[in-house]
Amino acid sequence: MSRVQSIERAFAVLGALGDGPIGVTEVAARVDLPKSTAARMLASLAREGAVEQVPGGTRYRLGAKIVSLAAGVVPTRSIVALAHPVLVELASTVGEAAGLSVADGFVVHYVDQVDTTHQVLVRDWTGTRLPMHAVSSGQVFLAHMAPLAVDRLLANPLERFTPRTLVEAAAIQERLRRVQVDGYAWTSDEFAEGINAVAAPITDAAGEVSAAVHVHGPSYRFPQAGAESTVARRVLAAASRISARLRQVS
Repeated sequence: MSRVQSIERAFAVLGALGDGPIGVTEVAARVDLPKSTAARMLASLAREGAVEQVPGGTRYRLGAKIVSLAAGVVPTRSIVALAHPVLVELASTVGEAAGLSVADGFVVHYVDQVDTTHQVLVRDWTGTRLPMHAVSSGQVFLAHMAPLAVDRLLANPLERFTPRTLVEAAAIQERLRRVQVDGYAWTSDEFAEGINAVAAPITDAAGEVSAAVHVHGPSYRFPQAGAESTVARRVLAAASRISARLRQVS
């Protein structure tokens, strides 16, 4: 295998992972490579941080290094660069991890996260792609998406990750109506048991929702009793600040 061919194949494999996590067999089929070759390519890319295995599974997804490289293409205009200082302040104020995500079809792509000093932390989701219906940021995106697009999503079976994952169309539509009224979305044990999260939309100069900011933490401590509204307001304020920064450079 020549070095040029290796590069071409590596980019083909990365492209195959662009729509979300898939296994070695599907990667091989998408890029027309023997399964053994695809497995070696994935292993090499994983060592470089360009891809990673989904925890507890055999599927692969794009890694944090790809996200950070993409974010640095136009650093002065990158939403990651614009949002990061606000995430740092939000995580410090709330006391839990704060993150940033963007939409990619019906998938949420996490592009940044700021952790806290807690001994028990929620994993860093940077680089991960998750179905919109199962996470707070995704529900924010869906709440601001064209109704016909949402209908297309709900016309297909949705994956259930925990007993509390919303998979019924009526339940999701009701949640989205609530998000539209409140301006934010709370999820409790819906993607992973033991994790709660709240998210709010970030809008660009055209008023379109281009990203979302969220805070998540272990459900035994987040949110503290009676603090749900206070946390939501802080996330909304952070989203508003990032939106203002984004509009200034647009």
